[in-house]
Amino acid sequence: MFGESELAGEGTPEPVMSESTAKVEAHDPAFPPKFLEFMRTGWAEDSLAVRPSPAVDRYAARRAALSEQFPGETLIIPTGREKNRANDTDYPFRAGSDFAYLAGDLDPDSVLVLHPVGDGHDAVLYTKPRNSRETDDFFRSRDGELWVGRRATLTEKAAELGVETTVLTDLERVLGDCAPRKTRVLRGFDPEVDAAVRPYTERDEKDQKARDGRTRDQELATAISELKLIKDPWEIEQLQEAIDSTVRGFEDVARFLPADRGVSERLIEGVFGLRARYEGNDVGYSSIVGAGRHATTLHWIRNDGVTTPGELLLIDMGVEARSLYTADVTRTIPVSGRFTPLQRDVYDIVHRSQQAGIDLIKPGVKFEDIHLTCMRVLAEGLADLGVLPVSVDEAMAPESTVYRRWTLHSFGHMLGIDVHDCSNARKENYRDGVLGENYVLTVEPGLYFQAEDELVPEELRGIGVRIEDDVLVTATGSRVMSSGLPRTSAAVEEWMDAQRAAGPRLPGV
Repeated sequence: MFGESELAGEGTPEPVMSESTAKVEAHDPAFPPKFLEFMRTGWAEDSLAVRPSPAVDRYAARRAALSEQFPGETLIIPTGREKNRANDTDYPFRAGSDFAYLAGDLDPDSVLVLHPVGDGHDAVLYTKPRNSRETDDFFRSRDGELWVGRRATLTEKAAELGVETTVLTDLERVLGDCAPRKTRVLRGFDPEVDAAVRPYTERDEKDQKARDGRTRDQELATAISELKLIKDPWEIEQLQEAIDSTVRGFEDVARFLPADRGVSERLIEGVFGLRARYEGNDVGYSSIVGAGRHATTLHWIRNDGVTTPGELLLIDMGVEARSLYTADVTRTIPVSGRFTPLQRDVYDIVHRSQQAGIDLIKPGVKFEDIHLTCMRVLAEGLADLGVLPVSVDEAMAPESTVYRRWTLHSFGHMLGIDVHDCSNARKENYRDGVLGENYVLTVEPGLYFQAEDELVPEELRGIGVRIEDDVLVTATGSRVMSSGLPRTSAAVEEWMDAQRAAGPRLPGV
């Protein structure tokens, strides 16, 4: 990984990977020298028409805001590496969220370093350059360009992202010069970076945690998470794009879902996944497709069941945009197109809970108050169903919360470049804090009656309902960004009729 080279700049030859680092296959043939020599000749130079990313100024502003919090310190943010799936196959690479948020680079192996200069920092992106055509790598290596496509040059990447860019092999020297007490690393993404910069001695780590519960490196992760709480206009546009694609993906599913026979949960997963890959980067998380009793399993991602007319189908799915910002939407729909009276009762309780939470959202409102508001409506509904063993007030008491047997989770979470965004933020600024303008969060209450739960009437067992929408906090209240999908039980039935009447469709066809 490490070595030495020079920064690519005007009038400076573009660095390339000139030493072989080929990832070769175990079954590669032994190529004769004449073939190898032949493959290194006759290639025309090509160039990419590179334009600055529309978010260049956003990346710079985020780095500047982070810089202000850590004057005089080196900040190291890796994106991570490709992960092995099986033998010589890797999972598709997805850039580290914090790295992408600060740099905009989506390639593996890169490392962003903020070098302290005066009262601020200079940002440098350490990344792999193109493979040299003078080595075997470009046609023999599994990450060579004839295998995976054209890699941007350092100059091209710098022009696109608006950040100084140099070869990854320079990083070893940089890391070797880092003083532990003046360096912070976003850890857990690159084992070589983690090993090269020791955080502290073991005693120093314990002393720091005893003072405030966080290490210096954790303080860096926290600072980035808390910057992400407030979405800028470009981020809101990216989220809306992902949500709009998700709405179309849900429509695709409804059009492929027959009312009179069962289909595989994986067919439904695949139909939505087609929309996600066509219009975005991928799905933002593993799609949950819960038919019947599977809807009562919160993270049902096996998706190996079959829908049944007369039962409900819970689908929790989101398109991840090419910028990596993701939607997160859940709908529970009747496979036949109509709710039974009992299914409607449960659905309407969940909808009332969600609406109560959305109605409360505005700047300055406590996150916890939204949770308690949603949960009280659910507890009241459980009482109406004859399920709650105590009064609503008793069930809601902190020393009890027995209603949670059937609600299981909180009302929602922050949303952004991660489906569970801002996860390293301090509790006092997130779960125990208040909402601010331009926060984006989900509101997703649910009721889940397990098929084996003997404390509920038999007719309720196996019913699971969740309704989830993505909500922007505005200056005076909120806006439901996923309003393109229906939420009331009556509107869901009308929507199902309309989608089925329109007939199946494929994206782009």
